[in-house]
Amino acid sequence: MPLPLAPLIPLAVRLGLVASTTWAVTRWVRSASHPGRTDQRAEDALDELGEGLSVHKPADRAEDRQTNATARVRRVIRFRGRTWEVDAGLMARLRLRERSE
Repeated sequence: MPLPLAPLIPLAVRLGLVASTTWAVTRWVRSASHPGRTDQRAEDALDELGEGLSVHKPADRAEDRQTNATARVRRVIRFRGRTWEVDAGLMARLRLRERSE
């Protein structure tokens, strides 16, 4: 007795569409992203940040109206018998300059 395969065709088409869409999106993301790099000077600066939030305007950048901000959170989290250390640091700069065109 032959197996009725016709009811499986819609499922096969849906799975094929999902697989091909996933493959296309993955290729697009890989082609649009770059490998990046790690700058040891930036890593050292992040390691030296103090814990908490800091916002200041450097005196030597007054003409640029530059504002710098730093934030760092260091915590130890225990969950289900495992211990995780969280160390999150952020450095940001906002600079507004007037330009003559």
